[in-house]
Amino acid sequence: MNILVTGCNGQLGRSLQDLQASHPQFNWFNTDVEQLDITKPEKIERYIEGNKIDGIINCAAYTAVDRAEENETMALLLNAEAPAFLARAIEQRNGWFIQISTDYVFDGKKQSPYREDDETQPQSVYGKTKLAGEFNALKFCRQTVIIRTAWLYSVYGANFVKTMLRLGSERDEIGVVDDQHGTPTNAADLASAILEIICQGIKPGIYHYTNEGKTTWCRFAQQIMRYANLPCTVQPLTTDQYPTPAQRPAYSILDKSKIKNEYHIGIPQWQDSLKNTVQQLQTAHEA
Repeated sequence: MNILVTGCNGQLGRSLQDLQASHPQFNWFNTDVEQLDITKPEKIERYIEGNKIDGIINCAAYTAVDRAEENETMALLLNAEAPAFLARAIEQRNGWFIQISTDYVFDGKKQSPYREDDETQPQSVYGKTKLAGEFNALKFCRQTVIIRTAWLYSVYGANFVKTMLRLGSERDEIGVVDDQHGTPTNAADLASAILEIICQGIKPGIYHYTNEGKTTWCRFAQQIMRYANLPCTVQPLTTDQYPTPAQRPAYSILDKSKIKNEYHIGIPQWQDSLKNTVQQLQTAHEA
């Protein structure tokens, strides 16, 4: 099976590459914009046909949530139109398509975990364009799996964990929002889940995947400091005290019953995965 991974230089793309050697039954085509511009449908079709691609994992996205408010055209192109181009092209080969989406498709006003069939009501350009990407993927490829995730971090790229470790080593005290509730998700765990789905076989539809448990950004930061043995104090802030151009969901805990029932995937607790990542980052830093 020939599998195309787009956005291979991002957190999830690199986490997927870490697992590819242990799945030699698949031929991997790892691409970023230099190898394949997913905003050009004719280039996508040539690449997919030329390499006889059987399935696509689309990890590429415009993820700068605040910048998207001023750059809606680019966010729309990468998050909504590109998935349509990819889905159309792989459908011509009767292939499958995995599209990564986000908790931002919800308004965050619910007080219990969001199910896949709950009403979507995105409050930001990022959320609206990602929801449009879901719609296009499902519309143009019959064998589409949408995976909504949240609060992604890893040992790669720029992310909340790395930022907190840097600030924690530079300052005695920081403030972090404490009234937004969700679940941190390790990109390596999500990558493992994606490979499990491919190995077991594509069952089209929308699924939710995050690590287990729930927290706030403030408590997430406090846990990072504890695992890193940093003396930095993390003070709670309200969203009003830390305004951003894009509105964040106040509550975005995702119900993962469907993916567990369909694929019997074991999901680690967020604290356990965070501890491993902090240790990895500290080991790499000391080296």
